[in-house]
Amino acid sequence: MGSIVENISEVRRRIAEAEARSCRPPGSVTLVAVTKTVGVEAAREALAAGVNHLGESRVQEARNKHSAIGDEAVWHMIGPLQTNKAKYCPGLFSLIHSLDRMELIEELSRRGEKSGKIVEGLLEINVSGERQKSGCAPENAKEILLAASKLSWIKIKGIMTVPPYSDNPEDSRPYFKKLAALKRELEELGLKNASMDIISAGMSGDYEVAIEEGSTLVRVGTAIFGEREEK
Repeated sequence: MGSIVENISEVRRRIAEAEARSCRPPGSVTLVAVTKTVGVEAAREALAAGVNHLGESRVQEARNKHSAIGDEAVWHMIGPLQTNKAKYCPGLFSLIHSLDRMELIEELSRRGEKSGKIVEGLLEINVSGERQKSGCAPENAKEILLAASKLSWIKIKGIMTVPPYSDNPEDSRPYFKKLAALKRELEELGLKNASMDIISAGMSGDYEVAIEEGSTLVRVGTAIFGEREEK
C-alpha cells in the first residue's frame, strides 16, 4: 500500500477508466472514503486529497469524528442502523445507505420532523438473499418504497447493496446486474417523493465492476486506508 494520497489517486484513476469503459461521463461516480475504524488524522488526509465524502458504519464513531471535523465532510451512514440510533441521524448524515425496514424509515421521518431536517437515504436491498446480511428482500422493495414515499420528512434517493464476499470481482457482477434491473422497475413507479438517482454499490474489491453495471456511488475503505481491525 502507498500513502493515503497515492491510494486515492490510484482509486480515482481506476474509477475514471471504469467510467470510460461504460461510456459514462467523467465524474459521474461519487467516491465515498470509508473511514470506519480509522482515526481523525487519516480522515483529514483523505479530505486534503480532495475526497469530501466520508462513510461510517457506527453512529457513535461518526459523531466523534464529526465533532472533530464537522461539515468539512459530507457524512454517509453505510452500516446497519438500529432504530434507537435514529435520533442522532438528522443533521449528522447527509445520506443513510441502510434503510431496510419501515420501522426504521418511520422513526427517521419522525426524528427529521422533530429536528426540522429532511432525512435522505437509500433503500438497502439484499439481492443475494444471505441470511446474515441486512437489507430488504427485492420482492419487498416496491411495497416499502411506496410506503416511504408518503412520508414528508424522509426522501428515498436510490438503492444500495452489498454482494457476497469474494476474491474475484466478477463474482459480484450478477448481483450488481440484479440491482440495476430492480432500479429500473422502481423507477417505473414514478413516485414524486422518491427517486432512483443513486445506486450505491461496489467496495474496494469490486468497485470497477459495480461502475460497469451502473453504480453511481462507490464505498472504498481498504484500497485507501489499508487493512483495518474491527473495533
